[in-house]
Amino acid sequence: MARRRFAARLHHVGLAATSLLAACGGSDLPAGGAEPLADGTFARIQRSIIEPGCAGCHRSGSSDARQSGLVLSADSSWQQLVGVVSVQPLARADGLLRVKPFRADSSLLYHKLAWIPGHHSRDYGNVMPMGTLQGLSMGQLEYVRRWIEAGAPRTGHVVDTLVLRDVRTQVASFSPLAPPPAGAGLQLVVDSFPVPPRNERELFVYRPLGNTSELFVNRIESRMRPGSHHFLLYSFDASRTTFPCNVRPAPNLVRDLRTADGVPIAINLLPMACHVFFAGAMTSEFDYRFPPGVALRLPPNAALDLNAHYVNRSPATFPGQAMANLYTVPRAQVQTVATTLNLGNTSFTLPPRQRTTVRTEFRNPTRLTVLALTSHMHALGERFEIRLRRANGSESTVYVNTDWEHPAFTNFPTPLVLEPGDALVSVVTYNNVTDRSVGFGLLSTDEMNIIFGYAY
Repeated sequence: MARRRFAARLHHVGLAATSLLAACGGSDLPAGGAEPLADGTFARIQRSIIEPGCAGCHRSGSSDARQSGLVLSADSSWQQLVGVVSVQPLARADGLLRVKPFRADSSLLYHKLAWIPGHHSRDYGNVMPMGTLQGLSMGQLEYVRRWIEAGAPRTGHVVDTLVLRDVRTQVASFSPLAPPPAGAGLQLVVDSFPVPPRNERELFVYRPLGNTSELFVNRIESRMRPGSHHFLLYSFDASRTTFPCNVRPAPNLVRDLRTADGVPIAINLLPMACHVFFAGAMTSEFDYRFPPGVALRLPPNAALDLNAHYVNRSPATFPGQAMANLYTVPRAQVQTVATTLNLGNTSFTLPPRQRTTVRTEFRNPTRLTVLALTSHMHALGERFEIRLRRANGSESTVYVNTDWEHPAFTNFPTPLVLEPGDALVSVVTYNNVTDRSVGFGLLSTDEMNIIFGYAY
C-alpha cells in the first residue's frame, strides 16, 4: 500500500480504554439504595459502578490495561485513580487528574461519567459507559461527585447514601448538526440506521457532492449520535488505475463491512485499499478550521466515501447517524491549497509474545508546512510517537498518542516547517501478546502504522 493511502478500519472495540474508564455502569445497590455498606463509600463505588462495567475491560493483561496502565480490580483501582495524571491528551493539558481529591471539576472520572446536557464544554473523549444510550443514575453520579469533593478517601463513609435514591437515569441526547448557510458549504449525512443489541455495525456510503466546479474547504465539522466509534471521510487514489481502484462504489448505497453475525463482506472491503484520508474524527463532535487563506481542494464532480462505525453494548437496538459539514470559500480567498498526509509503513513484523518498537522515516524532498497530525494503530499498539528529524540529525518529538482507539489530533498553532532533507519519523511501540506473528493488514487481528494529517 502506497504512502498516500489510508486503507484503515479503525476497528476495535475494547472501548475507550486509554483515556480512562472503558464502560462504567450497572448497580448492585439494594432496594432504595440507602443501606450503608460495611466497608465505606469507595467500596460501594467499586462494587456498584466499577466492577460491573469498568473492570471487565480494565483487567490485568487486557489491551486497555496495557495501553493505559489502568487496572480497575478491587485491589488496585483506588491507587490507579486517585492522584494519577490522566493520559487523555486534552485532559492532561488542562491539568486534570483521573481523580483529583476535593475537586470533581478537575477529575476526569467525573467528566467521563457525567452525561448532563451542557456539561461538556471540552472534548475529553466519549462519555461512559460507551455503547449505550444511558449512563449512571443521577444519584450514582452525585455519589461519585461527593466522594471526590470529600477528598476521595479509600476508606470510611463520607457520603450520605440517601443521594442514591435519585434513580433518574442520565439519557444521551442528540441534536442534528445544522447545515452550513446557503452558499457557504454543504452537508454530508449517513442517514439513521439501526445498531443491533450487543453488537457493532460499520458501514460505508459513497456520496457524490454534486459540485460542477472545484470546491475549497477551509473548515470541517462533524457530529455523531451517541454510541459512535468513528466517522471518517475518504477520497480515492486517482493515480491507481487497476482493479479495484478503477471502480467506484454505487452512489448512496449502504455497504456494511460485516454481516449481522460478524463475517466480513469481502466485496465491501475492497475499496478500502484505495482510500485516501480526507477528514474524520473518533469523538462525537469535531470541528477543524484551516488557517486563513488555506483550504483543501475538491475537484469538480467530487465524491467522498463516508465511513461510520457504531458499537452497541446495550440490550436494545439504538440508532446510529453521522453528519459532516464542509465549509467552503471562494477560490480568490485561497492563497495556499492544503493536502492530506498519509504516511504509512506496511512492511513490519511483530514477533509473538514480545514488545517491539518500529521506527520509520518519511523523508521530505521539498519544503513542507505541517498544520496538524494524528496517527493510526490497532489494539496491540501502546505508543505512537511522531518525531521531526532535521537533515543535520537532530530530532524532537512533536506528537504522542497512547490511545489506539481515540488517537490524539494535534493542531499546531505554529505550523511545523520541514525543509528539504528533513523527515517525519514514526516510532511505534507494540506489545504482541498473541502466539503468532502480526503484520500490517485491514483486519482487527492485524496492525497498522500510519501518520496522517494536513499540510501544504
